[in-house]
Amino acid sequence: MITDVPGVLVGHHERIEPGWATGTTVVLVPDGATGAVDQRGGAPGTRETNLLEPENLVQRVNAICLSGGSAYGLAAADGVMRWLSERHHGFPVGGQPHEVVPIVPAAVIFDLPRSEWGNRPDASFGYAACEAATAGPVAQGTVGAGSGAVAGSLKGGVGSVSEVVYGCTVGALAVVNAAGEAVSAGTGVPFAADHEVGGEFGVRWPARAVSLPLAPTDLNTTVGVVAVDAALSKAECRRLAVAAQDGLARAVRPAHTMFDGDTVFALATGARELPAGSGPFGEAPRAAALDALCSAAARVFARAMVHGLLSAETAAGVPAYRDVWPEAFAR
Repeated sequence: MITDVPGVLVGHHERIEPGWATGTTVVLVPDGATGAVDQRGGAPGTRETNLLEPENLVQRVNAICLSGGSAYGLAAADGVMRWLSERHHGFPVGGQPHEVVPIVPAAVIFDLPRSEWGNRPDASFGYAACEAATAGPVAQGTVGAGSGAVAGSLKGGVGSVSEVVYGCTVGALAVVNAAGEAVSAGTGVPFAADHEVGGEFGVRWPARAVSLPLAPTDLNTTVGVVAVDAALSKAECRRLAVAAQDGLARAVRPAHTMFDGDTVFALATGARELPAGSGPFGEAPRAAALDALCSAAARVFARAMVHGLLSAETAAGVPAYRDVWPEAFAR
C-alpha cells in the first residue's frame, strides 16, 4: 500500500447514507515531500497544481487532498490546511513556528449524481480525513473519495498497493472513477488483471459475459497519488506521475477522455538516494534507476485501480463488480 512508503499517512472521511455517497481521502506527508503532478483528459478539477511546476518556488508539499464533490469538493483542502496549520506544518513565511502556509494540492472527481444536490464534501471532510490518517493498512473500496466513484458501468472505489525496486518502495493510491470501462463485459476480467502479483486480488477470474447497464454519467475523472521514498527533484517526480498515467490507461478503456480530468500526483520523501552517475554520460546509473521507478509507478497504479474496482461495494444504485460476477469471490 502507499503507506508502505515511510512517512506517508492516509486518512478517509465519507458519508454513505440516504442522500449521501461521497467523501474525501487525504495523503499526508506532514514533514514534507517533493511533489509533482501530471494531468490528462478534458475535464480537470484541481487546486495548487501550478506551484508543482519544476520552475516554481515551492519544492515540497505537506498533503494531497482527493475528494468527491466536483469543483465544490476542492473546499475539502481548506480543512487539510487548517489541520496542518494547527501543527505548524507548512512553508515558512515568518520567524515564528506557527507562521507557515501548508502546501496542499488537490484534485476532485465528479460524483454529484450519487448524492442529493448540495450534499458534498467541505472543509470538515478534509479535517476529519486528516484526523483519521494513519501509517497502517489503507481501507479500500467504497471509502473516502471513492464513496461515490463509478468506473464505467460499475461502482468504482479506492485501491492501493506498493512494490520495491532499486531498494526503494513505490506505492500508489487510486480513486477509480473513469468514464471508460475497467473490465471486459465479455469475460468479467479487469483489463489490468495481468498486473497481479502473487495472487493479490484474491479472486478466480470468471469467464461469463454479461450485459452491463449503461454508464450512469459521462462525467468522471480518476485521481490518485504515487509515492516513493527516493530523493527526487520536482522534474524527476513529474516523470513518475507521467508514468503512473500509463498504468491508468492500462486499467480503463478509453482513458483520458474529454469527460475525464485524470490527475496523478507524485511524492518523493527523499529517504533514499539513487545511484550516482559514473558512466560516460555521468548520469546513466541514476537515469536507469529513475526509469525503473517510473516503470514501477505504472505497474502499481494499474494494480491499485484493480483493487479499487474489486473492493467496491454497491452504492447509490450503481452495481459493484462483486455483485455482477459473485463467482469470482467464491472460495
